[in-house]
Amino acid sequence: TPTSGCRSSSSSCQNYTSFAYKGYRCRCSAGYQGNPYVVDGCQDIDECAHWELHSCYGTCINMPGAFRCQCPDETYGNPFMKGGCIKNKSLSIGLVASGGSILVLLAFGAPFVTRKIKQQKAKKRKDKFFKQNHGLLFQQLVSQRADMGERMIITLAELEKATNNFDKTREVGGGGHGIVYKGILDLQVVAIKKSKIIVQREIDDFINEVAILSQINHRNVVKLIGCCLEAEVPLLVYEFISNGTLEHHLHVEGSVSLSWNDRLRIALEISTALAYLHSAASIPVYHRDIKSANILLDESLTAKVSDFGASKFIPIDQTGVTTAVQGTIGYLDPMYYYTGRLTDKSDVFSFGVLLVELLTRKRPLAYDSVDGDSLVLHFASLVTGSVLADLLDPQVMEEEDGEVQEVAALAAKCVRLNGEDRPAMREVEMTLENLRIKRKQAARDAKSRRYDDDGQFSIDDTAT
Repeated sequence: TPTSGCRSSSSSCQNYTSFAYKGYRCRCSAGYQGNPYVVDGCQDIDECAHWELHSCYGTCINMPGAFRCQCPDETYGNPFMKGGCIKNKSLSIGLVASGGSILVLLAFGAPFVTRKIKQQKAKKRKDKFFKQNHGLLFQQLVSQRADMGERMIITLAELEKATNNFDKTREVGGGGHGIVYKGILDLQVVAIKKSKIIVQREIDDFINEVAILSQINHRNVVKLIGCCLEAEVPLLVYEFISNGTLEHHLHVEGSVSLSWNDRLRIALEISTALAYLHSAASIPVYHRDIKSANILLDESLTAKVSDFGASKFIPIDQTGVTTAVQGTIGYLDPMYYYTGRLTDKSDVFSFGVLLVELLTRKRPLAYDSVDGDSLVLHFASLVTGSVLADLLDPQVMEEEDGEVQEVAALAAKCVRLNGEDRPAMREVEMTLENLRIKRKQAARDAKSRRYDDDGQFSIDDTAT
């Protein structure tokens, strides 16, 4: 009744009279169990989950407050009896009568059906990976830039064809985090970066790199051609830079390395790229992992800054952000390491280490001074003294024309402990540019003095 205490909609009220009591009782309706005195207190019993409640030998289907027992498809009979469901004979007769036709259809149709099923499964996997790899986010990031989204999204099939199914003979580089393949895509030689490890941070780094490089266009920054997000791990496609890394040229090539003139020009090109990222890009970008292994050189030894997986967009109205520390020990800004505060001066420190590496041809982590100091600390302590020459690469000392002391002083400023005492990248760029201009002028002056007795002069232009 409306005034009874039976609150569950799946309950009933029953009058109850005994010797000592007259009133009512609430009960859950048939097929329900629980507490009828509370709202929704009576819940449906799943009879199909309990054999003793249904005894169905056919197909048991649970329903609100009840269940249905029926014979499976293509059978008929009594589903409550063991063996009570019998195969439909009329269907069998029909199948036998048309058996020849069906066999013909199966012979020709089975491969098509199998292929279709495989294609559908492959599409589902690709869709799953596309979402997992933040494909929708990537589309949103590039949607503001005309048709960039369509142009940059490359299919897995295209990359498999470009690399002969990622054949080992196409591997041209890599490390702990991934492998780089050389391939041909749309008649263009490309580098395809494939991560080894399926970790969310790796995926996030890849997408971060895509987001940053899709908005950068600079001759000294490696060009991103596109990406593939429908594989288990995302793949990035870059212009192919044919001449390896700066690290390789400095430390693996042999006794003779890059000329001093090339080193000075490469330093200027890297500083130009970083100055652009810090102050000329639409949104400031801090690289966070500047090192010789991340500087690629093309066939003319032009520098290309690469590997933006750790990079950060910086809001225009901010000078830094607090973030989890990323980078490479030996190049890492100590103030950033201790405080987690990332600023443009963090890249300046790393660039300073790179300058020291160019001057000395020594690895930052593979060097220990007599006093146990690192390469950077030992270098900084010698800059103002006459013994700095003992630490420099002999090839540099032989080829330089008065610029080394100024470059060394600039490197020492860049690696100062306090970030506020370091110069900005634009200032570093201008200093190196002035040194290059002076070196070119000195080379021209030297040429003009190289006349022989016949009024001829020899051309030995090493300062291009």
